[in-house]
Amino acid sequence: MFPFCKIFVLMKLFNPKLNYLACALSLTLGLSACSTQAPWQIADANHWQKLNTVAYKGKQDDIYFIDSQQGWYGNGAGKLYHTQDGGENWQEIWSQPGTFIRALGFIDEQRGFLGNIGTDYFPGVSDEQALYQTKDGGKSWTKVMTADGQLVKGICAIDILRNNFINSGIMDQRLIIHAAGRVGGPAHLMRSLNGGESWSVIDLSAHTAMILDVKFFDAMTGLVFGASDADTEKSHARIIMTRDGGKTWRTVYESKRLHELTWKASFPSRNVGYVTIQSYDPNPQNQQRYVAKTEDGGLSWREINLVSDHKVREFGVGFVDERNGWVGALDGGYQTTDGGNSWRHVAMGRAVNKIRIIKNEQGVLAYAIGSQVYKFKQDHK
Repeated sequence: MFPFCKIFVLMKLFNPKLNYLACALSLTLGLSACSTQAPWQIADANHWQKLNTVAYKGKQDDIYFIDSQQGWYGNGAGKLYHTQDGGENWQEIWSQPGTFIRALGFIDEQRGFLGNIGTDYFPGVSDEQALYQTKDGGKSWTKVMTADGQLVKGICAIDILRNNFINSGIMDQRLIIHAAGRVGGPAHLMRSLNGGESWSVIDLSAHTAMILDVKFFDAMTGLVFGASDADTEKSHARIIMTRDGGKTWRTVYESKRLHELTWKASFPSRNVGYVTIQSYDPNPQNQQRYVAKTEDGGLSWREINLVSDHKVREFGVGFVDERNGWVGALDGGYQTTDGGNSWRHVAMGRAVNKIRIIKNEQGVLAYAIGSQVYKFKQDHK
């Protein structure tokens, strides 16, 4: 293809009055129109495949991949598994009975963080340390301590953000990490602005009774997904937001029904996000299950219908883009290709608690963990 300046010279020979700027604009618009493609969409065929993992009785809570090949998952028995071939084979690399691996987050193939749910929630959990870090790919872990020695009861979610900023006139990047918990309370947010080298703790008990997930967009702006009361019989699902780095918070969403809490969130873009609303309502007449959606970066939320079925309990959520994604539930998963306007049931494992998505030039990979581990793969056409 000729560079544009050469194209313009050739066109000028036929039309001496041709304007350079007008020519550039018309050529750009023409090329854009010719290259328009249909929006990407999840394939109709069921692409979720069960991976060969160690059998576990119960729900497993988190899985994390740094690329298409290398990932980790853990369970409530304190066992951590690692793969180097996209989940085809797994090796147990760490075991600590009494620890309940609730959350995982890795910076690269060596550095990562592990959240433990802590004591006094599940029977058999004796480990009181909430957060660990590794510098050897998960083979060994050390305790993460705050500067003042403040103890956090437990961790349910880890958020790792690569934040670009201007440093002395040069574009630089820093790692901002948040680890938060827990289900059943109390509500504490651990915060590091230097890649985990040092930590502070924000007590959020005045704003939410639990923390189930956390998402920050930059050092100042973030969301915490929780509940209004530690007692689920009295609880409403609640989302709180800060725009000053955690100094102040305000409620941006609260469900109107009792027996509810948020669970997991997914933001496929800066403005559009989804969060699962978990219901423990004992009344079988209350059938409708909901997902909350934002289209303005978390400032406001609206509820969208997932399914009318009292037996459904939602867990994880993962979106490839603003329209295509899944919700994990006790009975399997639900898939949408139109931004949540409609859903269909898909087989992607039971009690899917976390969905991790990897996009690259070849296509889309997704991993779902619950009772088992499932993998989704779709190549770009």
